[in-house]
Amino acid sequence: MKIAVIGVGLIGGSLALCFRGKPDVRLVGFSHRQDLADLSVERGVVDSATLSLEEAAQDADFIFLSTPVGLLETYLEQINALPLKKGCIVTDVGSTKASIATRARELDWGDACFIGGHPMAGSERSGVQAATSLLFENAYYVLTPEPDTDAAATEALTKLLALTRAKVICMEPGQHDEIVGAISHLPHIIAVALVNQISGYHESNPLYRTLAAGGFRDITRIASSDPIVWRDILLNNRFNLLKLLRDWNQQVEGFIDQLEREDGEGISARFQDAGDFRNELPERRKGVIAKTYDLYLDVPDHPGIIGRITTELGSRGINLSNLQIIESREDVPGLMRLSFRDEMNMNRGKEALEGLEFDVYV
Repeated sequence: MKIAVIGVGLIGGSLALCFRGKPDVRLVGFSHRQDLADLSVERGVVDSATLSLEEAAQDADFIFLSTPVGLLETYLEQINALPLKKGCIVTDVGSTKASIATRARELDWGDACFIGGHPMAGSERSGVQAATSLLFENAYYVLTPEPDTDAAATEALTKLLALTRAKVICMEPGQHDEIVGAISHLPHIIAVALVNQISGYHESNPLYRTLAAGGFRDITRIASSDPIVWRDILLNNRFNLLKLLRDWNQQVEGFIDQLEREDGEGISARFQDAGDFRNELPERRKGVIAKTYDLYLDVPDHPGIIGRITTELGSRGINLSNLQIIESREDVPGLMRLSFRDEMNMNRGKEALEGLEFDVYV
């Protein structure tokens, strides 16, 4: 079986690493730069890499389009123009589905077919260097087959994606864009707007940035997402987002009204309703916004304390990705934040530090 990955970055590279666990699979990557092609081979993500789209697609059983959303339709058209293997399944990993589904319907696929896809998992990092076979584990992987898509093709793709250990579900492309717009795209807009609002206040008073640590930095972390990637995503899903933003404005207007009327009970009810719904959200399953794995520690201001903590973790082979001393402690219970790559390392770190009698909070 030949699998072609068009764009071997975080998502494409992680998919390739999942498929390497299947015997008799040959993985070919396509990159637009030679250095990126070489890197994907050097890291063992794909068996070979090429700058030729035709060479990558030739005789492929599966083709994964893993380019940014803004380039997906261009690559879809180029792939469609190539002589594809009979039964070839072309899919994508874009976070918007309606537009590419519309374009795919307009193309003649002959003996091949297109099935839209979106693995709902991500990472704070990017590029093939960040690729991991664990990225999609316990995440949802959405497929958007057309009503007339061959059921055998959908079944074949679903079977292959089982290697990612994600939960595959099927839905209509427009429904996907409405839901993901609400739970991912809208929060990114809100985070960016909030950070820019505080940045404006900071221009007249530098204390805003000084005190915007801890909880504020955490709840707005997605504002640091790639500007070009998110420009393309938001424009692509703009019709859903315009409705969502109008609904959001109604939520904000509701708070304004309650504050003007000093409606304490109404404000409490809003927080209660939000807390009840949030507590029902699944804890363990990955979502479209990357989850963080952080521990907070109450630690005394003693010489060598940081070295003691990092040495203890290192001696146990626990992978620590970042460490931060938090200046403002109003929103979090700890002085130090330790960040980990995954839940397993976080749990091991918590156990190790509690064994040293540190107060550790998740």
